[in-house]
Amino acid sequence: MKNKIFNIKSALEFEKIALYIFKYQEKNNIIYHKYIKNLGVSVEKIRKISEIPFMPIDFFKSKDVIIKNKKVQKTFYSSGTTGSKKSKHLISDLEIYKKSFFKSFEYFYGDIKSYSFFALMPNISENKNSSLIYMCYNLIKKSQNLESGFYLNDFDLILENLKKSIRIGKKIFLIGISFALLDFSEKVSIDLKNSIIMETGGMKGKRKELIRSELHNIFKKKFNVENVHSEYGMTELLSQAYSKKNGIFQNTNWMKIFIRDIYDPFSFVENGKTGGINIIDLANINSCSFIETKDLGRLYEKNNFKVLGRFDNSDIRGCNLIR
Repeated sequence: MKNKIFNIKSALEFEKIALYIFKYQEKNNIIYHKYIKNLGVSVEKIRKISEIPFMPIDFFKSKDVIIKNKKVQKTFYSSGTTGSKKSKHLISDLEIYKKSFFKSFEYFYGDIKSYSFFALMPNISENKNSSLIYMCYNLIKKSQNLESGFYLNDFDLILENLKKSIRIGKKIFLIGISFALLDFSEKVSIDLKNSIIMETGGMKGKRKELIRSELHNIFKKKFNVENVHSEYGMTELLSQAYSKKNGIFQNTNWMKIFIRDIYDPFSFVENGKTGGINIIDLANINSCSFIETKDLGRLYEKNNFKVLGRFDNSDIRGCNLIR
């Protein structure tokens, strides 16, 4: 089944696989099974993916969300905030996660080896429990470029290697948590025209909060780029969505977005209207693929979507710092 997930070609195929995974997880994921039972939902009556119950993301803070009898190979934790409980994602098969982010990156950006990756975030030895850092570590490794690496706070070295990459004609992919990119833009002057600049979120508790458009305008001016890219992912998922401009995210064929009504979490709103983001992530086959997040957003054509913020009184998303 996991091979089929990454080769979905149509909406009909997605629906068929999603319904199969739903029944598998309802039967074999104890937490998800109990949640559905408490809702009083009849599993046999579910015929469409829009009828599948989405599990509240807070369950990842208090429960072990994993298919029964699966051994835990790795646990990813959200950073959370001081005094808040962290989400944890129990991973039974890291190869699924690697396949998901490799194929997702290649779908949107092409051959990984064609880039030099500059990551403005802690390296994997400093934070072994971050799914974002794990992803970047493997992209850096697979790129096989000597300049690729983690450069948080090492502005002299990153500037030297960025200039070297430009000089020898290598494609640059600069990815970082927002406050680190902002620090870099304020302390270093460099023209990164034709490079990809990607922010992954992360201002809370570090710098004055800026909305995404303000942040992107700063980066566009400082780095001389037409657009700033964004990554949307979280500790509880194994798939990512990417925005290449204007904060409009696209996802891969094994991920689907629904927007739920703010006042009725079991119904959905029309495209263009604001509501809570629900996500189907089929790569989460050994965990839970049907997640009700605390993010607000709008859905557009072709399953493109925009992230608008968070529900009031909800915890700061751990991935806003380092997921």
